Amino acid sequence: MAAPVKSPVDGAVPAMQKLTIGKALNLGLRAAMEADDKVIVLGEDVGKLGGVFRITDGLQKDFGEQRVLDTPLAESGIIGTAVGLAVRGFRPVCEIQFEGFIFPGFDQISSQLAKLHYRTQGKVKVPVVVRVPFGGGIGAVEHHSESPESLFAHIPGLKVVSCSNPADAYWMIQQAIDCDDPVLFFEPKRLYHNGQLKSEVDTSTPPGPLFASRVVRQGTDCTLVAYGPSVKVCLDAAEAAAEEGRSLEVIDLRTISPLDLAPVFESVRRTGRLVAVSEASSESSITSEIAARVQQECFYSLEAPVLRATGFDTPYPPSKLEEHFLPDLDRVLHTVDRAMGW
Repeated sequence: MAAPVKSPVDGAVPAMQKLTIGKALNLGLRAAMEADDKVIVLGEDVGKLGGVFRITDGLQKDFGEQRVLDTPLAESGIIGTAVGLAVRGFRPVCEIQFEGFIFPGFDQISSQLAKLHYRTQGKVKVPVVVRVPFGGGIGAVEHHSESPESLFAHIPGLKVVSCSNPADAYWMIQQAIDCDDPVLFFEPKRLYHNGQLKSEVDTSTPPGPLFASRVVRQGTDCTLVAYGPSVKVCLDAAEAAAEEGRSLEVIDLRTISPLDLAPVFESVRRTGRLVAVSEASSESSITSEIAARVQQECFYSLEAPVLRATGFDTPYPPSKLEEHFLPDLDRVLHTVDRAMGW
């Protein structure tokens, strides 16, 4: 996708901007819509309200009600409409208001969105992006703080990605929209407006391909791999460990399906240890797959078993207990200590 040159209201887009993840997503969506008039945004309250997290703020005002559509509270209808639009040549971007609301649309995602390209022997492309705010840490009620990404990563035909910083948010949403395959785009909602993550974003040059992992901090003693909101936790843990003389390498997975584990394998062959971190439950999860693949590829390099710091194998708890449920800095460092002491 060509880099955007103009915003319909702001004129030329500055090459460098200091952005939060939420604002970066907003500008990324705006850039994609400006570059291609086939890009359509639809979802519950995405228009006049600008979304419950204000990620689509101002888009309906600037692009009109024909391209930014407020839908009924019906996720199956949202996904089904997007499939129909994609078949007709559009590039729809659906917003699922909270990750816990995605399950009414699960049948459309798994039975239609994921299979249509394969079922037509490649004759029909389905370039749909499903944006999913996910994860905990916002003190929400039931169905508003879940991590269902493993379910979708297990469905052939879907691509699944997750951003963790403003630069990736800005570029990955545009790259996902430009992809001819359906992409589920998991966004760490508790980091949307986190001022600590606000950083300079080069809006003129993408930092790399969509389906690629990235080393975000180099280290020598143990490798931490994470995605989405857990990347910040790992970076904080690495910073704390450095004060005690321990060097932790941190890898941002970025792509959940397909998994890009080559950087992980390379890192583990140097450090000999791996801790996989995720807010999702550990049973049959992304971290399970990482552990299996690393054991298979790096068996003779491992100095300790692959360990994991994850959410518990229970439904997400009431908000007053979520700090205990989520893998925090202390739990990550405790798991590192176990790996180092093996």
